[in-house]
Amino acid sequence: MTDKSTNNGVRQGRETFSSGLAVFFATLGSAVGLGNIWKFPYLTGQNGGGAFILVYLISVVLVGVPIMIAEFYLGKTTRANAVGVFKKLKASRFWRIIGFMGMMSALLIMFFYSSVAGWVYSYVLKAVRGDFKVLSTMPFDAAGKAVEAQFGSTVGGTFSPFAWQAAAVAVVTVILVAGVKKGIERVTKTLMPVLLILIVIIAVRSLTLEGAGKGLDFLMGVDFSKITPSVILTALGLSFFKLSLGMGTMITYGSYFNEDNKIVNTAFKVAASDTMVSLLAGLAVFPVVFTFGLEPGGGPGLLFNTIPLVFSLIPFGNVLLILFFSLAAIAATTAMISMVEVPVIVLTEELGISRRNAVVSISAVILAVGALTVHPESMFGSTMIFGKSFFDFFDYLSSNIFLPVGGLLIAIFVGWKVKTKDLSLSFGSASNDGVSKLAPVYHIILKFVTPILLLIVFLNAVGVIGI
Repeated sequence: MTDKSTNNGVRQGRETFSSGLAVFFATLGSAVGLGNIWKFPYLTGQNGGGAFILVYLISVVLVGVPIMIAEFYLGKTTRANAVGVFKKLKASRFWRIIGFMGMMSALLIMFFYSSVAGWVYSYVLKAVRGDFKVLSTMPFDAAGKAVEAQFGSTVGGTFSPFAWQAAAVAVVTVILVAGVKKGIERVTKTLMPVLLILIVIIAVRSLTLEGAGKGLDFLMGVDFSKITPSVILTALGLSFFKLSLGMGTMITYGSYFNEDNKIVNTAFKVAASDTMVSLLAGLAVFPVVFTFGLEPGGGPGLLFNTIPLVFSLIPFGNVLLILFFSLAAIAATTAMISMVEVPVIVLTEELGISRRNAVVSISAVILAVGALTVHPESMFGSTMIFGKSFFDFFDYLSSNIFLPVGGLLIAIFVGWKVKTKDLSLSFGSASNDGVSKLAPVYHIILKFVTPILLLIVFLNAVGVIGI
């Protein structure tokens, strides 16, 4: 549907999502990304399994959900983009930095995320062609070296990494040109159920392996001795970054809510579903890891090295590989859609640029700058900035500076500038769903708890404190 209202400065003809289900799938599509399928399992492996998950769940409640509610509130209340939000609220110019930081975060992440998405797209084709079937005929050690060589040739080529990155960006471009309802909503309503079905199929198959019991024990068993300050900080950071917070995506999607969409309900549903996808990814990975005697904390190589290796050695493994990388491609695509939409809607509403031109322009910038990140060993591999490759530099700026600072400022703004009564009214009437009763508790958490935790995450990320 299209919002024709002019209340609160809503621009006539501004698109909104058509239903609560559309809102849920779109926002879940933003939250679910490669972090769920790749980062969550290996960080869980490196930080004690079930103990890390317990701390992560607490962190989601204290950091992730409060910031998500705040971003939804800002977007829905103003019906504006991440930059225009603070103009509509007549906030001082200082607070507008939140919107610009969110837009810059989305772009910085897209510069390198689109590169990784291209790798995933290429692995879908490799799996479909059966490139990994030969691994089953090799000794385990030789197969491990072969799959590492396969990844090296994928990311270190002179042309193919750019081509796959362009393919990933092109898919997102086509979707976003179609608009909010015909593009974002239609695609996420189709792809997210497919993603959920695929990850359940893979998890069920993994649970039939010999190492399923050990995998479940590792994932679900809580050893409190594993909970260290370092584990807590890692879980806090992951709970914030993995839900697509601090980059303007939830503000933007919140601005597409219709009047019937409940902020708090959506935030809890998205956080719970995102966590469920991450746990299912763990169920898909750890039984395989323990079956083949691999290291649970094997690190970032898990997605491109370990999974092809071990899936090639089990019955119907190539089918699982196709499903797994299709799943990863869907997650990458829906996450990229939300990130690119942030600067697109800023350009259309703040500068009056047509949607088509805005999408094409942003995509061109992403490709031009993102080409610097395809791989440290490719064309620009010898170019360093502050001692980091372009890939690592963009990752560092977004993850350690822009995102936590942006999230901290959002918590402070909504926590201290917005009245509890206004939050309560925006959440829903206590007479029909009781949501408003949560507003005072939520407001206290957002005022005092969330900012302190985000500040600790930021100071640790930049090396001011070390634990």
